[in-house]
Amino acid sequence: MIVLHSSPSSPFGRKVLLAASVLGLDAILLVEPTDTNEPDDRFLKQNPLGKIPVLITEDGQAIFDSRVILEYLDHRAGGGRIIPVDAGRFDVLRMQAMADGMADAALLMVYEKRFRPEDMRYEPWLKRQQEKVDRTLAVLEAAPPRLGSTLDAGAIALACSLGYLDLRFEGAWRTTHPRLVAWLDDFSARLPAFERTKP
Repeated sequence: MIVLHSSPSSPFGRKVLLAASVLGLDAILLVEPTDTNEPDDRFLKQNPLGKIPVLITEDGQAIFDSRVILEYLDHRAGGGRIIPVDAGRFDVLRMQAMADGMADAALLMVYEKRFRPEDMRYEPWLKRQQEKVDRTLAVLEAAPPRLGSTLDAGAIALACSLGYLDLRFEGAWRTTHPRLVAWLDDFSARLPAFERTKP
């Protein structure tokens, strides 16, 4: 078994779970819930950054972050399945970076409100993160990515980022992005694990 340190609400941990499902590796993946607010010493030795997700291989190797974990899972499943080896590789990696960046900005907004006292919150910082999310949504609404015969790492990352916006921001993005809503509905219908991993 390989062990995944994660949290149900993490869009990056969910990304790993969906990738494992697409690749047929979910049966050998054991999820270990991990609280990064109170990490234990063993976890910090596995990832000194104290961030999730972290994948622990059978021989004890710690692999992080989610993009590296997806590379590892794809390699383990034979390669070229969710991350192409041809010229399409960079389109997939670019989409994954864009989706992950949107999730990062959303996480920073959540953390600003969760961990900083209200009178110390910096509104220009929150506005800057919201603008990153808004710009990314606008680009993707104008041209939603095509879902290929196999769901790739870019599509998986985007679905998880949109799912995180649903979780933490009450799906406010849906009212102004109908093409992305349809895209996510199509993704969800094609990969039942998306609904199963909903936090």
